Amino acid sequence: MRKLNWPKHSILVIAIIATWLTTYIGYISSFNMKIDNMIQEFILFLNPLSFLLFIYGIALFIKSMKRRKIYILSISVITSIIMFSNAVFYRFFNDFITLPVLFQTSNFGDLSSSVFANIHVWDIFFFTDVLLIALAMKFIPYNEQPSNQRKIGNKLYFVVAATVLMVNLGLSEAQRPQLLTRSFDRELLVKNIGAYNYHIYDLFIQSKTHAQRALADGSELSEVANYVNANYAEPNPDMFGVAEGKNVIMISLESLQNFVINNEMNGHVITPFLNELTKDPDTFYFNNFYHQTGLGKTSDSEFILENSLYGRNGGAVFFTNSGNTYNSLSEKLGENGYYTTVMHANNRSFWNRDIMYQALKVDKFYDVDSYEIGEGQAVNWGMKDIPYFEQSIELMKEMPQPFSTRMITLTNHHPFDLDEEDMMIPAYNSNSKTLNQYFQTVRYMDESIKVFFEDLKKSGLYDNSIIIMYGDHYGISENHNKAMGMYLDKEITPLDTVELQKVPMYIHIPGYGKGKVTDELTGQMDLRPTILHLLGIDTKEDMQMGSDVFSPDHEPFVIFRDGRFVTKDHIYTQEVCYDIKTREMDDSGACEPYNERATTELDYSDMIINGDLLRFTEEDKE
Repeated sequence: MRKLNWPKHSILVIAIIATWLTTYIGYISSFNMKIDNMIQEFILFLNPLSFLLFIYGIALFIKSMKRRKIYILSISVITSIIMFSNAVFYRFFNDFITLPVLFQTSNFGDLSSSVFANIHVWDIFFFTDVLLIALAMKFIPYNEQPSNQRKIGNKLYFVVAATVLMVNLGLSEAQRPQLLTRSFDRELLVKNIGAYNYHIYDLFIQSKTHAQRALADGSELSEVANYVNANYAEPNPDMFGVAEGKNVIMISLESLQNFVINNEMNGHVITPFLNELTKDPDTFYFNNFYHQTGLGKTSDSEFILENSLYGRNGGAVFFTNSGNTYNSLSEKLGENGYYTTVMHANNRSFWNRDIMYQALKVDKFYDVDSYEIGEGQAVNWGMKDIPYFEQSIELMKEMPQPFSTRMITLTNHHPFDLDEEDMMIPAYNSNSKTLNQYFQTVRYMDESIKVFFEDLKKSGLYDNSIIIMYGDHYGISENHNKAMGMYLDKEITPLDTVELQKVPMYIHIPGYGKGKVTDELTGQMDLRPTILHLLGIDTKEDMQMGSDVFSPDHEPFVIFRDGRFVTKDHIYTQEVCYDIKTREMDDSGACEPYNERATTELDYSDMIINGDLLRFTEEDKE
């Protein structure tokens, strides 16, 4: 009988295809990943290949056939274990494995007793490729290839591998811009770059962070502490403790910019309830308040509120430094008798919240599984704000008092889609669909806040609570400046772009009666000390960059993560100093001292985070 002449590298091809298909089928059978369109489905199908071509391709450089077979079989076993482990982990945590999780062994307390319950008989499928490759090695003969042909073939092979990788990353970037720099969701990373590439990326990020951490010895703390102490603002005695013992409700107003407050769109009032709140005698409304987030967006605003430190430049600190020690707002409130919670009707792993909230010492995270999302109650990124607030009130009734809760809204999120029955005003008529729909989702958010206040009063919690509301970050980016110029009836300059980073901030104290509108220049960094001082909690020894906005010593100075800044009289952006009053460039050098100060403060904040310096203060306490 004539022997079958198998093509060269048949075993390698079989190994790649077998592991590729095993991985893809494993994706769709064991992980509940949402796919919105055919392009995302194609990316999910393609992304294992970009890694497998490279990792299996190394076998081409192994001359010994025996060692080559061992290598290929070993890779198939390792990839199978990775997929199997993630599948079991996902069933318990609804998440993918990360290095910080692996090192935080306390997280596995419950998993160890339930691991066998999460292993299914059909998980053996993850090892199907191992079996197929082993059979191929047993029955397919090896055909030698001339050396010169082998070299040319190897080059072409890796050209193809690189092309597949570029196509994968290109499609992923088109679907999710800044995917790798805004690495906020592990599921999003796996969907786009694949499980194997995700773990490599996770290893790179964590290794980089741990290297910086390893070099720190705590000596840097004294330098940072001197800076913090020199800029500490003593609390206003008239405001210190005015809300002592009250429940604290902090509401993150998704993508809400200040330009919509007390404003109209084609004759339609955009925020009627928030407008009324600016005149409420129990409310302090800050109309010169800036967000200070970076690429971490909402997660940065959370981080800033909790720690009065800046997010990391070029990444999301929630993702890169979730294993750090922090002296968070939640921890401080917990030490003072508060039950601390976060309420957010979205996936608990989004922005790595489930891990980060543990580091921030949050007692309870009410994620999407704490809510019942009925038909017509979901839009965009999760639950609509009105039913979210309604159900959140019911959850608050069960909380021990005093409690603090951070509430994160969702409906006013890009791309600002809204069901027709929720549209209370018509769309705008510019060349930007984003801006056109933004006004409608802002109007819906305003209505949801109104419903929340009404329900809070009915619940009996209102009178014994203080409510802080703030925009988390911008909603309309510079890409829509032409449309914004049409709405504001002017050309948007770099100076205007900075001023459009203003977001509203409200402090509502029921029964206080001395509220007012204030144009005090302030930003998100000032939230933590302000809230704690209102509750009568001292922050003198805390490592925080912000200061109490009610303090007579509060400095009107806001620094952005990218180095821009705003003072009482000037705005510094694109390396140009502008006079706010004249709206012209100021070459007098007025911005220079502030420029140096901004660089110093950002560096100190990075030093604390990258070096995990606050762990040394915890060691001192022990």
